[in-house]
Amino acid sequence: MSYEDNDGKPLAMTYIVCGVIIERDGKILLVQEKQPKVYGKWNLPAGKVDVGETLEAAAIREAKEECGLDVEIVDHVFVMHPAVDRAVLHAYTVRETGGEVTFPEDEILDAKWFTRSEIEAMSSELRAVEFVLGAIHAHQQ
Repeated sequence: MSYEDNDGKPLAMTYIVCGVIIERDGKILLVQEKQPKVYGKWNLPAGKVDVGETLEAAAIREAKEECGLDVEIVDHVFVMHPAVDRAVLHAYTVRETGGEVTFPEDEILDAKWFTRSEIEAMSSELRAVEFVLGAIHAHQQ
């Protein structure tokens, strides 16, 4: 499917991803991806926004789906759109309200808490370095 403007020129279409920054005792929760293209890479709990879903609702849903935690939105801290054919990435700071860290083993290899310096040191192991580090930096400002 393609979309065009009023002059018939093709429009670039993209999707939106929302991620969450969950901090506990000075550490941030990351999940380790199982998808073949990014296997073993660490990322914020994140995923695509469904049609009809708000960005905030998607962030809350993804926190529950990817790491088992119930959260509430505190603040929208970061947005990044690296290219017209890539996802628009949003990051939210959230507060835990319940649940416990669990993850779907068909999607996620692991979930662990890391300090900011640990995350910075493992940049080659991150799925989207600019997104993860940019969101964490914005969160801590």
